[in-house]
Amino acid sequence: MKKLTNKIIAVLGFILLTSISAIAQQNNDEETPKGPPSVKQIIKDLDTNEDGKISLKEAKGPLKKDFKKIDTNEDGFLSKKELKNAPKPERKERPRN
Repeated sequence: MKKLTNKIIAVLGFILLTSISAIAQQNNDEETPKGPPSVKQIIKDLDTNEDGKISLKEAKGPLKKDFKKIDTNEDGFLSKKELKNAPKPERKERPRN
């Protein structure tokens, strides 16, 4: 009887562990962005002073690198319109396994 109880507990523990792992993986998949971020998301993430535009100080990554190209009116800020019209950064090709 004791062996049967231990087996049942082991099986239930395994089921619980795999269920928790599957739920955690599913949550990670939902948080993974699909494709490039939208202009709205870029502004939400980078506009620290919440003025609706991105300054050079707030810019990061490709936006910072290409800031002068994207800032077409040369006012020192990237507006929603400028972000929408910005050239898409070139993606590095992933090596095939």
